Amino acid sequence: MSPTLSMKRIEIVIDAGKLEELISLLMEAGAKGYTVIRRVGGLGSRGTRSPNDVLWDEGNSVVILACKADQAAKIMQGLCPKLKKFGGMCLISDCEWLEGPAASY
Repeated sequence: MSPTLSMKRIEIVIDAGKLEELISLLMEAGAKGYTVIRRVGGLGSRGTRSPNDVLWDEGNSVVILACKADQAAKIMQGLCPKLKKFGGMCLISDCEWLEGPAASY
């Protein structure tokens, strides 16, 4: 079996209009990589949001990243005060990172 690293997985669902501000916050906290999935929908505090609705001009985005626990703490410290303003949600869970070339952790 290949070696793994214990990491934190962070998933953030946010209004697409706040995505650039979120990415700036992640970069300021020293994040080394992330994945963005645009035009996602679901049911949340702002009601149902459907990416298939042609009248829906601004959707949600999901940002996913994995980092070491100390890095996650820095990200959460910066994100917590902003999340109320941004709306959306943030999930943090433990995960294992399969070591390979060019890791972005």
